[in-house]
Amino acid sequence: MNSINRRSVLLAGLGVAGAGALAACSSGSGSTGNTLVSPSGSAVAAAEKKRKSTGRQQKLTLTAAPAMIDLGGDIMPKTWAFDGRTPGKEIRLSVGDTLVAELSNQLPNKTATSIHWHGIAMRNDMDGVPPATQTAVRAGSTFTYRFIADAPGTYFFHPHVGVQLDRGLYAPLIVEDPKETLDYDDEWIVLLDDWVDGVTGTPDEVFAELKQGMGGMDMGASSSPSSSGMQGHDMGDMGGMDTGGDSASPSPTASASSGGMSTKFMLMGAESDLLGGDAGDVKYPHHLVNGRVASDPDVYTGKPGKKVRLRIINAGSDTAYRVGLGDHKLTITHTDGFPVQHQEVDALLVGMGERYDVLVTLGDGVFPLVALAEGKNANGLALVRTGSGSKPSATVRPKELDGMIMTASQLRADDDVRLKPAKTDVTHQIKLTGGMTKYNWAINGTPFDMNDPAANPIVIEEGQRVRLDFVNDTDMWHPMHLHGHTYQLGDSGPRKDTAIVLPKKKLSVFFDADNPGQWMLHCHNAYHGEAGMMANVAYRA
Repeated sequence: MNSINRRSVLLAGLGVAGAGALAACSSGSGSTGNTLVSPSGSAVAAAEKKRKSTGRQQKLTLTAAPAMIDLGGDIMPKTWAFDGRTPGKEIRLSVGDTLVAELSNQLPNKTATSIHWHGIAMRNDMDGVPPATQTAVRAGSTFTYRFIADAPGTYFFHPHVGVQLDRGLYAPLIVEDPKETLDYDDEWIVLLDDWVDGVTGTPDEVFAELKQGMGGMDMGASSSPSSSGMQGHDMGDMGGMDTGGDSASPSPTASASSGGMSTKFMLMGAESDLLGGDAGDVKYPHHLVNGRVASDPDVYTGKPGKKVRLRIINAGSDTAYRVGLGDHKLTITHTDGFPVQHQEVDALLVGMGERYDVLVTLGDGVFPLVALAEGKNANGLALVRTGSGSKPSATVRPKELDGMIMTASQLRADDDVRLKPAKTDVTHQIKLTGGMTKYNWAINGTPFDMNDPAANPIVIEEGQRVRLDFVNDTDMWHPMHLHGHTYQLGDSGPRKDTAIVLPKKKLSVFFDADNPGQWMLHCHNAYHGEAGMMANVAYRA
């Protein structure tokens, strides 16, 4: 039985208890003797009452079900999607509006699911993380998410069960600011994704192969292979393995074999200086922009001289994208929903779970928007058309991708959203551990226990200024995502909920503990998180 179905059976066994019933039995002492705030407890309700509400509600139903989708280029994979399309239809609210979203689970094989509203600091029992904040929604059942969206920005939503993130169940969520100060003529959502489902296999099959680790390969005595010794887990000639180029014909399904280990999905030789070495684990046959393959791209049609706001979202599971628009400069205005001091760049690096807003003034012609799969020798493509011109090739690489490339650590928070100076009340070291040999990704050496989410919590208290020191002991980069909060990188860096931590490096972030509950902190590489690189940042009751 594969990982996700085993999980589904476990969760289905919990019956139809609602979030509150589950929280009551999961919010106990954990293993530390701390009593933790329940996801549906009085502290959560009190925090919700403080949120400013417009009184407006937007009601909708999201049906998660099997679907055959059209990725362009005659590629029609079977996957799971919301309401039969990938990406799902965008949801757009105004600050202070309440979203009332009913999830109807029509997935096959008694598969349980949930929705996590990525980046939104909401009430804890609506965060969509089974089994910590709710019981997973059983197949054939519904669950209604209801929360106030009180911070403007670019967000998205996706499941938080198993490796379902790597299917088609995702869509953008935009919270508009009625006091918006940015001046622009139009906007375009640019949603990036790495795609395997229904082409070369399923995410569950990918995870099953990765979980075998590289222990069968002769890599010397080191339990955590170094990227210098492995060149991005490149063992030399692995039978001429495909490195995941975007073509209509998927890579061969016959497994190359080394040491008896199947390598149908594992990517060898992915190297990136920007990411500090090893760029990723998974060989993807396609990289999508707005649900389209590079050979048959999505097209934005505009007019020369117009200023457009691009809302760039990386919904991928294992791929960072280097994004640039041919013959254009981009001005970064926001990251993860929060404004930054404007910065003009040629291209930007977007890790899984990160979002960037940029402004661009359009030229006259046809221009490639390229999402280079960082270190993977592949790319996604969309087109901007404002005049006459021919369509560029699917593998076009504009010079901007090798120009000035901005990463979050180089940005500064806008003055309006910078944290007020305060004494740090508590510092937690978040050591990122594990490696490809045993595929034993974890936080502080302990993989997250889905059967006991309150075990080994990172305990904080309401009102504290919290410092997290991410210490990456591994040979891979990790995009670390904190639910329910937005942290600041260093003293004056950008406000974010997802940040890249490079191999063998340390990143310190700060946040105010102002949203009680139990919140996941995890690597947004879907496979690292599912393997155990996840922890519970829990408020003491």
